[in-house]
Formats: sequence, C-alpha cells, structure tokens
Amino acid sequence: MLLKERNLTSWNGYVMFAIALALIAGAAYLMFQLANQNQEPPLSSLFLRFAMIAVGVFILKGFYMLQPNEAVLLTLFGGYMGSDRSEGLRWVNPFYGKRKISLRARTMNTAPLKVNDKRGNPIEIGAAIVWRVQDTALAIYNVDDYDRFVNVQAEAAIRHLASQYAYDDGEDLAEGETTLRAGVEIVAGALRNELHLRFAAAGIEVEDAKLTHLAYAAEIAQVMLRRQQAEAIISARKKIVHGAVSMVEAALQGLSERKIVELDDERKAAMVSNLLVVLCSDKETQPVVNTGTLYN
Repeated sequence: MLLKERNLTSWNGYVMFAIALALIAGAAYLMFQLANQNQEPPLSSLFLRFAMIAVGVFILKGFYMLQPNEAVLLTLFGGYMGSDRSEGLRWVNPFYGKRKISLRARTMNTAPLKVNDKRGNPIEIGAAIVWRVQDTALAIYNVDDYDRFVNVQAEAAIRHLASQYAYDDGEDLAEGETTLRAGVEIVAGALRNELHLRFAAAGIEVEDAKLTHLAYAAEIAQVMLRRQQAEAIISARKKIVHGAVSMVEAALQGLSERKIVELDDERKAAMVSNLLVVLCSDKETQPVVNTGTLYN
C-alpha cells in the first residue's frame, strides 16, 4: 500500500512555549509560597502544582524547528499521521514521532558508465541530475533508502537511454534519426522523462538532467576516430568535386557564349580533365605552357 503525503497542521511554537513556561513558572511560584507557610499544605494543592510542572515539561517535548525547504514526518505509535512543511518554531502532540527530511534541490553527477549504444559500440556516458523530494511519505515509507534508490535508478536510466540511440551518424541509420552526439536537447528530454518515471515510486521530482560525458570507449576510440576522419575527408572531397564541376561547366559555357574559341569534343574533354586536375588536386599543380597551336 502506497502512503502518499498528507498535510498536518501544527501549532505556533511561540504561543505553546509561552503556555509551557507559564505553567512551570506558576507552579514554581506556588511551591515557593507553600514553602513559606508554617502549616502543612493539603495533598490536592501539592498534586496541582506537580501536575502543572509535568504538563509544562510534557508540552516542551512537542517542539521542533523547521528551516525553509524542510519538512517533518509525524507518526503516532507507528502510524503515519501527516507531514508538516511550516517554517519556524512549531508544536504538535508530544506523543508524535518526528523525522525531518530536506526538500532542497540536490545534484548528482554520475561517474562515466561504460555501456553499448544502439549499434552495439562500447561508449562512456555520464550525466548530471538535479532532483528533490516532492512527496515525503513516498520517499520515506515506500522505499528503504531514497538516496540509494535515486543512484541505482539513475544508472539504470542512463544505460537504457544509451541503448536507444546511436553515438553518431552512420550509413545504417535512417535519415534524420537522433543520435547521442547530435541530438543533445532531444536526448536530455528523453533522459528526464525516463528518470521521472523511475523516480515516481519514491516521490522524487527531476528538475533537470543533461549529459556531461560522452565518448567512445578506449578500446575502439582510435578506430572510430579514423572512421570519423575518413568520413570527413569523403565529405570534403564531394564538396570539392561538386564545386570543380560547376566551375568547369561555367568556363565551357562562357567560352561557348562569347565565341572566344571553338573546341571540338576531344579538346573539350582535355580541357575538362586539366581543369579538374587543377581544381581537385591536394597539391599545387605545375602548369605546362603549350608554345604551339591548340591542336598540336
């Protein structure tokens, strides 16, 4: 059975402290008066004075102090009575058991975990999670140790998240598919949703969660780096070739429109070949000057 938080209204502690102090001071004053009398006081009078002192001391046991973003869970003979979030000096039934719990935001920075991504590649991933206790009753009575519960569930959520996405783009991925490296905001949102579902049983609220560490595992880091470099080179080559073809096309079109020189198909092919070599070469080309005619 899930115990959800119930609000319990406490009394103003300063008023109750004044009442307890008045009872104890009044009883002490009456005892002092009896001590100055020569005759023996009646038992009922002594009982009244001792009862006033006992009640005053009993009232003092019901006090507790709460700072901002703190709560206290109150129990009576093992039964949960409710939670109080009122700030300052408060008072409740002295028979109530009291357990304070912090409601402040906490940050957990997980150590890098070694997991497999969607492709099965080993990667290292870590996250920073900001959380706080939302339901005090669930946090205390529904789980044994909510701090440890948060740590374990956070690790499980990160491992599950990593298995749902690939580390980086690749040929085996659908166009526009989210990856861990490129879809930072989408992945962070998915992580927050995953943590929210896992923390709900303990009454924990997730305020923020973001990846702080993402890298290939050491055993494949060098291989993946060479792969990324090769993909970058291929991409750059494609852009260079595309640009070179456009420039050659523009050159041939300009020569033809202005009728600067008439070229047959063979000479056009030679010109295209030479221009592509010049434009696509990694190194500077050495020009060769033709001192004869165009057709020699």
